[in-house]
Amino acid sequence: MDLPSAWAKAKAIDPQLAGLAVALMLVQIGLGGVRWGLVLRSLEAVFGWARTIGVFYIGVFFSIVLPGAVGGDAVRMWFARKGGLSLATAINSVMLERAVTVFSLVLLVCLTQPILISRVPDLPGGTVFPVMLAVCVIGILVLASLDKLPESLHRWRLVRGLVHLASDTRKLFFHPGWSLTCVLVGLAGNANISLVVYMLAEGLGMDVHALDCLVLVPPVLLVMTLPISIAGWGLRETAMVTAFGFVGIASDEALVLSILFGILTMLTALPGGLVFLLSGGRKIEAEELADEAAATDEDPGVRSPAPPLP
Repeated sequence: MDLPSAWAKAKAIDPQLAGLAVALMLVQIGLGGVRWGLVLRSLEAVFGWARTIGVFYIGVFFSIVLPGAVGGDAVRMWFARKGGLSLATAINSVMLERAVTVFSLVLLVCLTQPILISRVPDLPGGTVFPVMLAVCVIGILVLASLDKLPESLHRWRLVRGLVHLASDTRKLFFHPGWSLTCVLVGLAGNANISLVVYMLAEGLGMDVHALDCLVLVPPVLLVMTLPISIAGWGLRETAMVTAFGFVGIASDEALVLSILFGILTMLTALPGGLVFLLSGGRKIEAEELADEAAATDEDPGVRSPAPPLP
């Protein structure tokens, strides 16, 4: 790749379109908080909207320094538990919100696949995403059936947790009002990210149509959910260069687009660290460490566990 040319293109981006992309990314965080809030309400969890969006933003912040989205989700569970939710609800709500997000992403890819095939007739792997959608549906049905496990296994704590997860899964996905609303918000969020990429591409002067971004960006996002990189770096660049290469975009242009999108994601996630501090994150962490130290003093033979936060 011609890296000097790529850097020159990055510096020449239209500042107005870049600013609009920043605004859309902030809207994305709000949509994510709303999606999680809807899941919480389907589970009848008492958690205010301001607190929901705040904790979600904290999770977004930690997702840029921990592998994939898994690290940020774990921090979100931890803060939700400290915010008054039961352990089961804190864990299940985040897991189900992630399930809704992935399902919406795969659904969007399948819905836009006819457009993609019309643009790229020789696209390989045309059956991959419909199969993934079927797997998602089967996975949801399996989750909803976990309470059918033999009664003899219910004495195990893990099994009791799976039974609770099955009940929460049915509350969300088997209630049309909650499931459809969550999926629609998920679709809107994924489409919004595609629009962010389109704004950046327009700012760079790339010959890309809005529909190209709508059909090419969701598969890239799906690849980024794999917890094998920090904040998706590397995975995103490889996927973006490959995806946009199908519509004739040069690899150096696609690389610039991906890097700018990654930087934009980091910039809009950083204020989540301020939310963490303002919400008493340091105080909570200090209290946890103090409790662990006290427990260790009482029983010197017990090894203190790792701190709950980075």
